[in-house]
Amino acid sequence: MKKLLFTFLFFVALKADAQHKLTQIWKSADSIPVPESVLYSAKEKLLYVSQIDGGGSEKDGKGAIGKLTLDGKTINLNWVTGLNAPKGIGVYKNTMYVADLTEVVVIDMKAAKITNRITVPETEFLNDVTVDDKGVVYVSDTRKRKVFRIVNNTPELYLEDVKSVNGLKAIGTDLYILAGPELWKANAKKELTKLAEGFELGGDGLEPVKDGEFLVSCWGGLIYYVTVSGKVEKLLDTRAEKINTADIGYDPVKRIVYVPTFLKNSVLAFKLD
Repeated sequence: MKKLLFTFLFFVALKADAQHKLTQIWKSADSIPVPESVLYSAKEKLLYVSQIDGGGSEKDGKGAIGKLTLDGKTINLNWVTGLNAPKGIGVYKNTMYVADLTEVVVIDMKAAKITNRITVPETEFLNDVTVDDKGVVYVSDTRKRKVFRIVNNTPELYLEDVKSVNGLKAIGTDLYILAGPELWKANAKKELTKLAEGFELGGDGLEPVKDGEFLVSCWGGLIYYVTVSGKVEKLLDTRAEKINTADIGYDPVKRIVYVPTFLKNSVLAFKLD
């Protein structure tokens, strides 16, 4: 009996410590011009993709937001056009917010039209966007090392001196932040807690998997799983193939990770186990 109990506990412990893994299930059917961010829409059962279609810092008007099916087929790559170098995407009700260099572009999703361009003063490289459950928008400026908050279309400085800040995710009253090779949490009082460290490159995409656990992508070709304890597990490394892994999207029900490959002009989908 003791031997059986020991064996059972051994396998339970082994399973608890098991590495998560990603298995590729598809690649987008058509070429996508420099995809930077993917947003999974459970409501519409489709993917939104920001497309730079040029230089990542260029105000050239080539940028767009496109739509893909959940199996990687093109619906419309020019759903909304007239952006410059669009990156992170956030949604609140029927409004989309897109980080676009020095502006947050506001899109009426039903009309598929840009309704506002919110200029964020003293910015250079707005990168990721998240929206909390009250409609407050947060946007990062990687080069200026700052996080801004937008309330009623009015931007204000929220945090500063956040090294290499990029990925953001608002959950309840907390803001989760990728700051270079570290994951932080800022509470409602802006008190900062470091949750994890050790990413080999600066973090880009940030998606919650379940309470306290996250997926983190690094633009250069890395995806990690972060556990509640702060353990960092490397799931994917495509640096040898020179495949970027930019601002990921995630379907929490089917556990599918959507990866924009930036310079490889495609979106890849992986099953998370």
